[in-house]
Amino acid sequence: MSNLDTATRRAALFETLDRLGIAHSTREHEAIFTVEAGAQIKAQMPGGHTKNLFLKDKAGQLFLICALGSTQIAVNKLHPHLEAKRLSFGKPELLAEALGVTPGSVTVFSVLNDVEGRVTLVLDKALFDDPLVNFHPMINTATTTIASEALIKFVKDTGHEPIVMDFTALAVSAAASA
Repeated sequence: MSNLDTATRRAALFETLDRLGIAHSTREHEAIFTVEAGAQIKAQMPGGHTKNLFLKDKAGQLFLICALGSTQIAVNKLHPHLEAKRLSFGKPELLAEALGVTPGSVTVFSVLNDVEGRVTLVLDKALFDDPLVNFHPMINTATTTIASEALIKFVKDTGHEPIVMDFTALAVSAAASA
């Protein structure tokens, strides 16, 4: 994926947010590839900071999990809650094909690129506990902040009907049954 593709996709994201009347601000920074690597930048930005997982089940279903960075997600125990087969991380080529982003740049905003509706979006209920949420704008050298209440409006505009999942309750339930 070229930088031009990334720049075009990022511009399309901002145009969509503007069209929907969703206020947004973006901060440029060095590339971040993991939640831990971005700790210093995140400390300077208000709002919930996120992690995003691109998963594929054995039947070929695709999932994008968007959660608070601190949320514990047991990927190996998630499939029954999604009515899916055993889940694994999707390969970079599949990620680029389905969501138009590269590893390290996975973001809720990438559902804008899923025009075929191949990806099931799963949002962490905890994302809505903070008035602001932060995601990469199609590239991991910037972070875009929007109101958490605007997240569903954006997602639905892309044609996706998100599943909102309480990962904290799932973790407690799993611990209780262990």
